[in-house]
Amino acid sequence: MGFSAVSLGLGGGISLPSSGRPATHSTSVGRGRGASRLVMVRAEAQGINPEIRKNEEKVVDSVQVSDLSKPVTAYCRCWRSGTFPLCDGTHVKHNKATGDNVGPLLLKK
Repeated sequence: MGFSAVSLGLGGGISLPSSGRPATHSTSVGRGRGASRLVMVRAEAQGINPEIRKNEEKVVDSVQVSDLSKPVTAYCRCWRSGTFPLCDGTHVKHNKATGDNVGPLLLKK
């Protein structure tokens, strides 16, 4: 899912379309006197999952922490790993290309 940010004047909030899901979110930024700017972040329609198990209605994975073979196991949160649901470090390339800051979920035994 892509996001676009727009700086606004006063006003804003969350807009709920007929689907019931937020389409936009606005929040105040800055501190102190004169902090009246708002930044609106809007989710674009492309989706966050580029190609992983698209034939499933919802991608859900579950893990028993006691079954993990390593003391720390990294799980993907960027949806670009070639070893999904495990992290393969692909988020580093994604972050450089997009300016994002996503990293893995670390499960500790």
